[in-house]
Amino acid sequence: MSSPELTVRIASSVGAFDAADWNALGGNDNPFVSHEFLTAMEDSGSVGPGTGWEPAPIAITDDAGRLLAAMPSYAKGHSQGEYVFDHSWADAWHRAGGRYYPKLQIAAPFTPATGPRLLLSDEGLAPHLLKGAEAVCLQNKLSSAHATFIDPAQLPLFEEAGWMPRADIQFHWFNRGYASFEDFLGALSSRKRKDLRKERAAAVEGLTIRHLTGRDIGEEHWDAFWVFYQDTGARKWGSPYLTREAFSLLGERMGDRIVLILAYDRAEAIAGALNFVGKDALYGRYWGCTREVRFLHFELCYYQAIDAAIARGLARVEAGAQGGHKLARGYEPVQTWSAHWIADPGFRAAVADFLERERAGVASDQLYLGGRTPFRKDQAAR
Repeated sequence: MSSPELTVRIASSVGAFDAADWNALGGNDNPFVSHEFLTAMEDSGSVGPGTGWEPAPIAITDDAGRLLAAMPSYAKGHSQGEYVFDHSWADAWHRAGGRYYPKLQIAAPFTPATGPRLLLSDEGLAPHLLKGAEAVCLQNKLSSAHATFIDPAQLPLFEEAGWMPRADIQFHWFNRGYASFEDFLGALSSRKRKDLRKERAAAVEGLTIRHLTGRDIGEEHWDAFWVFYQDTGARKWGSPYLTREAFSLLGERMGDRIVLILAYDRAEAIAGALNFVGKDALYGRYWGCTREVRFLHFELCYYQAIDAAIARGLARVEAGAQGGHKLARGYEPVQTWSAHWIADPGFRAAVADFLERERAGVASDQLYLGGRTPFRKDQAAR
């Protein structure tokens, strides 16, 4: 019996694929590689013409046209919205007379959350998919390919294909079988436990906190959150990445995988935090407010996220990129991973040397930060 002939191809959008076929490859466990999330980005204009994120998903099909493997990928004209910073690489390559952009980005747009970047019906297809990405770069004169926030279980697949690993640090909260937030507080040192209780009490004084999901999220809630998001986006990035329509589409297509946490002063929503629910994790994504309230950011983004994760029996909370202030609030340092392929051999060698030294520094930082968590000494090694 002959094996089926495989075809590696590039498509114009994730929307060109059947949702059930795409999600069967891995989009059901992680919200950010789901057909619903990725097409919401496309259909809302958050990615596509004029954004610097041109959808270019790479897929493998058999001779019957069945989808066997895929990767969410984009032709990038800049390095914005990635959270793994390569601006210095681009500058160095430009100074050497090269052209860094466009490049190929394998990622969930605007989302520093770990997840599968190779959506596979069979792990043996990984080399074909990665070779396909390399071929796309060479054929289209792209300088490089970058897969960011890779599920650590998939990192060996990239390394075996010769892609260069890069480490960074995020802060994640881990559910060690806690029955409640108070149960979690019991694992902290006495002083930290008191600090967190005081923060929570001060943050919510006079306010009402609501968790909304599924059909409970209406357009009036998205209108309020859009105001919060615009304020944060303007301060952080200059202009927001997502369009207003993106939030409506996300609510419509995957509302049951969203937890929108809003803080109300009487009938007025004054702050909010948007979370997505995965198979085993709660992912904190966006936050914003129209009124500054001391500790309210910590309450909505970190403590309420812990409450939501415990209530759902989830293993962890990923609260987004950066933020050493999360450490004092029970979020622990973990390494996150990306993988990089560069076409030019000389440039590749220079980046490989940089990454080797950078990984040693990241490992040292993680060790140092791991010794400064707020847990009781008899709890830290659990």
